[in-house]
Amino acid sequence: MTNSGKANATTPTSANRRLPADLGPQIIGWGRELGFQQIGIADTDLGAAEQRLERWLTAGYHGDMDYLARHGARRSRPADLVADTRSVISARIDYLPMSHGAMERVLQSKQLGYIARYALGRDYHKMLRRRLQRLADRIAEAIGPFGYRAFVDSAPVLEKPLAEKAGLGWIGKHTNLINKQAGSWFLLGEIYTDLPLTSSAPAENHCGSCHTCIDVCPTDAIVAPYRLDARRCISYLTIENKASIPVEFRTAIGNRIFGCDDCQLFCPWNKFAQLTQEPDFAPRHELDATDLVTLFGWTLAEWQARTAGSAIRRSGYEGWLRNVAVALGNAPTSTAIIDALNARGNDPSDVVREHVQWALEQHAAR
Repeated sequence: MTNSGKANATTPTSANRRLPADLGPQIIGWGRELGFQQIGIADTDLGAAEQRLERWLTAGYHGDMDYLARHGARRSRPADLVADTRSVISARIDYLPMSHGAMERVLQSKQLGYIARYALGRDYHKMLRRRLQRLADRIAEAIGPFGYRAFVDSAPVLEKPLAEKAGLGWIGKHTNLINKQAGSWFLLGEIYTDLPLTSSAPAENHCGSCHTCIDVCPTDAIVAPYRLDARRCISYLTIENKASIPVEFRTAIGNRIFGCDDCQLFCPWNKFAQLTQEPDFAPRHELDATDLVTLFGWTLAEWQARTAGSAIRRSGYEGWLRNVAVALGNAPTSTAIIDALNARGNDPSDVVREHVQWALEQHAAR
């Protein structure tokens, strides 16, 4: 969320075939040639992760994201989701489009809207899915047809526990995956396969006594190390949540209008993060630093044009206006901001009107 969709699949074949002894290392090498920063291989035993997920769901930390519980054990038992799955190829690709200093400057400029960095460019799902497909094609060229399915964020897959088992990093106290050499600004994808591949060595946890991510979370969503209450998380509140944003979180949201990166931005391990070389992750339409008044003035047609092919579409236009209204309420008072809010005082959406009224009240109180 900032750390799996379906690609083409072949008909599973016998998993008892004789595979080249070096197939695993070859797959890792092919992945690097195709532009992934890292490839690892995991087995399908997710028993410990399944227990953690069940406790998390029982606590209600998933909020309205009912889909996280809908598929039952298929999320944590790969062979229940894709029959005959014996190994999982896990891949990561860096997406960081700018320096930490540039991101901090946007956060500190309260008149600008902050958008989670993964969402500034083109929607990553199709690009990453195509790349996984090319890796699967490369494997098939070497050994012949085999059974597989590739995923990027739209299927019941425990991508972070799988990536941890595959050696791509460890799950940090903020529940994102961290790599010792690359930080956490990367996306994940998986290929479920019926091939009996040798697993990579799992990653070790290097969070130690650090609790920076817990301390900097604006809404105290990391309620304990390795435990995130999504109902308090700004990413959930501004994207997954389709209703009103609870009043107690609005001031803390600041100028974050789509997602939040704070737990990554201030994580010490991200001093090792590298800027992406992928053109698809480059910011479009100057969304990396646009003033809130301009963003709030977009018509539906303008919003659709500027977010075409973008993950920002997930919030919907109503959610976008709701989020920007909150940010405007947190911005320094100016005539331009008051005028922009008043211009939407009679918006057709009850949700938008509610948040506009709240924003106006914040300025009146000052």
